Amino acid sequence: FGGTAAGGGDPVQAAAAAGISTGLGAIVPVIPFMITTGTAAIVAAAAISLVAHFLVGAAKSLVTLRTWWAAGLEMTLAGVIVGGATYAIGLALPT
Repeated sequence: FGGTAAGGGDPVQAAAAAGISTGLGAIVPVIPFMITTGTAAIVAAAAISLVAHFLVGAAKSLVTLRTWWAAGLEMTLAGVIVGGATYAIGLALPT
């Protein structure tokens, strides 16, 4: 992308890009809870998150040597593992 390992690029730009990307990504699964509640919101959030993970993974293939579908499935699998672990931890904690 024009940078070097020694140069590293602009740290402020990198921090801003990371913060904005994280914020936008974190909002995606919250959207269904703004519209509905309960099981319907959980199912909708899971479905939207799966699609979003696949699309981000497929887009990642533009800058890697992977095929779009393999990169999409890889990102989706990572999302399923992390999301499942997070959900299980949430169920285990007392409310």
